[in-house]
Amino acid sequence: MDASEEPLPPVIYTMENKPIVTCAGDQNLFTSVYPTLSQQLPREPMEWRRSYGRAPKMIHLESNFVQFKEELLPKEGNKALLTFPFLHIYWTECCDTEVYKATVKDDLTKWQNVLKAHSSVDWLIVIVENDAKKKNKTNILPRTSIVDKIRNDFCNKQSDRRSLPLFSRCCSSLRMPWCSTTSWTPSSLSMWSTSGPGVSVPPGALDCWVFLSCLEVLQRIEGCCDRAQIDSNIAHTVGLWSYATEKLKSLGYLCGLVSEKGPNSEDLNRTVDLLAGLGAERPETANTAQSPYKKLKEALSSVEAFEKHYLDLSHATIEMYTSIGRIRSAKFVGKDLAEFYMRKKAPQKAEIYLQGALKNYLAEGWALPITHTRKQLAECQKHLGQIENYLQTSSLLASDHHLTEEERKHFCQEILDFASQPLDNPGHKIVLPMQSFAQLRDLHFDPSNAVVHVGGVLCIEITMYSQMPVPVHVEQIVVNVHFSIEKNSYRKTAEWLTKHKTSNGIISFPPETAPFPVSQNSLPALELYEMFERSPSDNSLNTTGIICRNVHMLLRRQESSSSLEMPSGVALEEGAHLLRCSHVTLEPGANQITFRTQAKEPGTYTLRQLCASVGSVWFVLPHIYPIVQYDVYSQEPQLHVEPLADSLLAGIPQKVKFTVTTGHYTIKNGDSLQLSNAEAMLILCQAESRAMVYSNTREQSSDAALRIQSSDKVTSISLPVAPAYHVIEFELEVLSLPSAPALGGESDMLGMAEPHRKHKDKQKTGHCMVTTDHKVSIDCPWSIYSTVIALTFSVPFRTTHALLSSGTRKYVQVCVQNLSELDFQLSDSYLVDTSDSTDLQLVPLNTQSQQPIYSKQSVFFVWELKWTEEPPPSLYCRFSVGFSPASEEQLSISLKPYTYEFKVENFFTLYNVKAEIFPPSGMEYCRTGSLCSLEVLITRLSDLLEVDKDEALTESDEHFSTKLMYEVVDNSSNWAVCGKSCGVISMPVAARATHRVHMEVMPLFAGYLPLPDVRLFKYLPHHSAHSSQLDADSWIENDSLSVDKHGDDQPDSSSLKSRGSVHSACSSEHKGLPMPRLQALPAGQVFNSSSGTQVLVIPSQDDHVLEVSVT
Repeated sequence: MDASEEPLPPVIYTMENKPIVTCAGDQNLFTSVYPTLSQQLPREPMEWRRSYGRAPKMIHLESNFVQFKEELLPKEGNKALLTFPFLHIYWTECCDTEVYKATVKDDLTKWQNVLKAHSSVDWLIVIVENDAKKKNKTNILPRTSIVDKIRNDFCNKQSDRRSLPLFSRCCSSLRMPWCSTTSWTPSSLSMWSTSGPGVSVPPGALDCWVFLSCLEVLQRIEGCCDRAQIDSNIAHTVGLWSYATEKLKSLGYLCGLVSEKGPNSEDLNRTVDLLAGLGAERPETANTAQSPYKKLKEALSSVEAFEKHYLDLSHATIEMYTSIGRIRSAKFVGKDLAEFYMRKKAPQKAEIYLQGALKNYLAEGWALPITHTRKQLAECQKHLGQIENYLQTSSLLASDHHLTEEERKHFCQEILDFASQPLDNPGHKIVLPMQSFAQLRDLHFDPSNAVVHVGGVLCIEITMYSQMPVPVHVEQIVVNVHFSIEKNSYRKTAEWLTKHKTSNGIISFPPETAPFPVSQNSLPALELYEMFERSPSDNSLNTTGIICRNVHMLLRRQESSSSLEMPSGVALEEGAHLLRCSHVTLEPGANQITFRTQAKEPGTYTLRQLCASVGSVWFVLPHIYPIVQYDVYSQEPQLHVEPLADSLLAGIPQKVKFTVTTGHYTIKNGDSLQLSNAEAMLILCQAESRAMVYSNTREQSSDAALRIQSSDKVTSISLPVAPAYHVIEFELEVLSLPSAPALGGESDMLGMAEPHRKHKDKQKTGHCMVTTDHKVSIDCPWSIYSTVIALTFSVPFRTTHALLSSGTRKYVQVCVQNLSELDFQLSDSYLVDTSDSTDLQLVPLNTQSQQPIYSKQSVFFVWELKWTEEPPPSLYCRFSVGFSPASEEQLSISLKPYTYEFKVENFFTLYNVKAEIFPPSGMEYCRTGSLCSLEVLITRLSDLLEVDKDEALTESDEHFSTKLMYEVVDNSSNWAVCGKSCGVISMPVAARATHRVHMEVMPLFAGYLPLPDVRLFKYLPHHSAHSSQLDADSWIENDSLSVDKHGDDQPDSSSLKSRGSVHSACSSEHKGLPMPRLQALPAGQVFNSSSGTQVLVIPSQDDHVLEVSVT
């Protein structure tokens, strides 16, 4: 482009909020460069390195340049982004040391001190060179002297930020015309070498000069920096290494050092001219063994020397690119190495580099480089004799539309020529992927549901899109089919297959992953803009170039698994079930191929592979996806019984659906189903029952009335006449008798002492309905064997019982919970004693004869127990209640009542426990923190009964007695029990016998507090042979606190080790010695008359923080 032409205005995206940059120093100087700076700065892309592992982005920034003022600097702690100055620049064009010492240095020092006072560390000093001043002053030192003075005065502690200025100094020492710009890159070197000064130079001279320049810059950097700095700045220098490698390769090609026969006479003359043009080596590098001059001269001296230097540079460049993560650039250099090896007739070394470059191109979607590299790889594979790989690459190239038609036909003919040649091993097959040869587009079944009978004919039509440029005669196209039989010899019925199969029978296949990327036209369009750099002094054009603004979208990395080269060696399956079509000519584009098969064996057939054979070459599609199946079924007669609802409820009529699949059997007049009657399930006969007859395609054929005859043991259902391959459906009502499972003793009663684990399981799993299975045996006319079906009925109710006490009066409570989704009406509730005891009466307390029970709700029934003589030790009860659905009308049959049987044991009250708390002496109420008196009164309510005769009962001359253990606990932590909380007493077994226990308790909170709990246990002796020699109570740990001993036996002087739980004393042994046992008294035998009583506790007068317990 001519420098006189005005460049097109680039597109600049403006920013709403621009970062602030302050400018100090020579304001006139900054004003003169501001227009150029404000235009060029947004054009320069910069890398935004983001945190948290996110990939960097290339962005363009604009800046808001303002004059430096101390008021603009942020105060401590103020980091507001919109007003925060991010960079501070000092501008000067001083090139005289005297002027620098007199004015500039002092001004710079003041500027630096102000920045340090406000902790601003991001600053930059810019020195602008003025050519006019340099001409007028003869005593001006070189600009590098001013730079060194400023660096020594202000930058001596900024070594970590010197990489870019140091690099510019190395460039300036070469006296190159591009050294005045700070954005020096190898691309600018290339630009100058092609459009630089108008001097006529021989071919290769500029390449020599660029090669020397790159190595001299690298050598200067190595001399100025240590190894750590060099390694950390590889990203900035690797471009020079790569550019030097490229120029050396160009020189090698120019001088004939890469050709197979070596350089000819013309090449030698050209080499001599280039070496002569280098001139003599500079004195400062003459004594250096590995100077750039010597390396270039040695490399051009012989083929071996050139190969050594070129390979060293190439491998070093690849390693540096790889170390900084620029894998793409490393592969590019490797591709140049592959071309070098191909020139040197070493294809075995070139293959690995070509494969690496191809993999990179495929991953990033570069279509044309992929095509070019594949051509090179095909040539390499052909030289190496890799027949299979060569044919695969040829098939990819034959289908590549980036090649010309002639080139595609050439590679296609390569495949056809090989396929027509006789092989040494006639049975050997070359298996290649079908992806590049042809693509499967769609498939059509006839019949459309892909279901046929045994012996039926199925047609499959496929559409194959040939990607070859010429018609190809295919000897056979084969579909490998996998056959499978359902488990347990289950054969799918036509009805099931009809429900689960598609109706249109057309299956479309998604576009296969292309072996090469699509054309770049599908990607975003390139946004290319011209870039110019002009001299600040005379506005002359220095460099020009092209910038792509949407490079981040074009170079977006793709999933490697979807775009990498498909490996060769595709497995060819062998199977007994094949669909074959012979002698087919595939024209370029779409082709229809039809397969016909006759079903022989029932099962599921899955299309697995598609193969096309061209001579000894087989193109294989290894997996047909999405999965394509067709089913062949045998029409055996079947009977299926299923409920119409999600679950069958016991006790009310429920509908059940019968489905008869006739298969090959014809239902004749008189054929019937014989159902054996279950004991607890009835089959209800309805006169209006009808059956529907369908064909296998679910088209209604006819309907007929059902004739149902029932006896005591068998129910006969006459089937309507139906032809083969049809379905008969009808519905019947069944009724299961309701009953709850019989429960055992007291452990199943509410209110009894159940283990905590059982309650936890109920809360976790919730209440589920109890189920009952009824098995029915059905004899079918087409089989000599009976079919057994099981119908599961759920009992809609859950029933529990509880024993309630009020002194010696006893009550039985029955709770009926509706677990179903229906509402019921309950009526006629009864509770009877199945033992027919004449001394016991059950008096009902429920007055309503009918009562509704809604879904998920409960109803309670209560009876009072009354007896005239001694109560029996156990009570056997049967609860029954009538029920019917609340939403239905009057049923045609009467329903059986719901029954529930249970047993109640040890329900007579033996002991009455009364607790009372008294305030301290002289006080009207209890106070927090004050000791109060707790009195526990244990009273025997009856004389000796049958339930008292156990191991704890002892007989004396006067009366019988038993040992009891009492325990006072407060689980709510309202009271602190002081002294003993438990003890063992000897209780006379006589009516109105009383035992009184005193202890001290301390209230912890104010308010109405419930009394502590008082528990009673039977104190049973151990069963040891040495019991006569051991004091059983001596194994209970002694307690140092006192306790009232009114009538207490000797064991009352000791307490259990753990007051929180009595189970610690339940162990039969302690350190190998026998221990007494504790047995909890049933809840029905102990009545706590003070249960629910509360005591008023007032706060202490000196309490600053008042805690009140609200219960």
